[in-house]
Amino acid sequence: MSVDEATAAVPAAAPVLSLYREIDRADWARLAAGLTQPLTETEIVQIRGLGDRLDMAEVAQVYVPLSRLLSLYAESTKRLGGETDAFLGEPDSTTPFIVGVAGSVAVGKSTIARLLRELTSRWPGTPRVELVTTDGFLYPNAELERRGLMERKGFPESYDRRALVSFLTEVKSGAAEVRAPFYSHMKYDIVPDAAITVRRPDIVIVEGLNVLQPPPTPNDVAVSDLFDFSIYVDADAAHIQQWYVERFLALRRAAFSNPNSFFKVFADLTDDEAVARALQFWNTINLPNLEENVLPTRHRASLVLQKSADHTVETVLLRKL
Repeated sequence: MSVDEATAAVPAAAPVLSLYREIDRADWARLAAGLTQPLTETEIVQIRGLGDRLDMAEVAQVYVPLSRLLSLYAESTKRLGGETDAFLGEPDSTTPFIVGVAGSVAVGKSTIARLLRELTSRWPGTPRVELVTTDGFLYPNAELERRGLMERKGFPESYDRRALVSFLTEVKSGAAEVRAPFYSHMKYDIVPDAAITVRRPDIVIVEGLNVLQPPPTPNDVAVSDLFDFSIYVDADAAHIQQWYVERFLALRRAAFSNPNSFFKVFADLTDDEAVARALQFWNTINLPNLEENVLPTRHRASLVLQKSADHTVETVLLRKL
């Protein structure tokens, strides 16, 4: 048998199948053609978090197309709901489209959630958009202390999962008004008697570390069971560590000018001491939580944003329908 005949006899390798479309930055950016960038540079500065390097180009090339995609999904879901109601001969009962945003501490998911709230509200079909963070469903510090969980703040067991599921169930059931607890990052605790009120918007964005966690038991409802779409913000752990340290130092600097800040306890540390303390928090709390609880849920997302070392998105993974 000749070499050519032997090669022909070997079956061609089957294509690698995936649940996701993998779209590189250049191809994704091309989707922005013809789409208007509705935000000013000042608005973008107000939206981005400490350490984020969000700029006009990143918003236009990555997040404007993403906001349009979310708006299309929401409009299509609402249309299907209306057609289902018509088929059943019932009045319109469509409910808010719920989007989950997950990812590590310091990966930039809070900035992305705020940005998507602003951008999706600019599309004609989804003018009313609300943002709720799962920080509001953390147990108060006093309760965490009682349970011995202060050193595991952010781990799944530090949240009142039942209250979060109940809140989202009411939203998804079409309740006219639903209230969520309010968490202050300044005080690093739940604020008593403060709440966020959601009144049947078009879209509700739910941002948090553990929103894609599976249910604790087969008979429980997972938070993500109540999502219509979910986003996981991904990056190399070494990059996230650097962003975490930078953010910690920025929060420490801010504490000098705000005596009410929780981070005032770190204000007297030297720079080297502050970096060491940040790395201690990262290595004992945030990295284990990422590896044990957050990262394993990435495959449950509808869309994954993969970030490079400079916080820019380099690849988008979109789950196939």
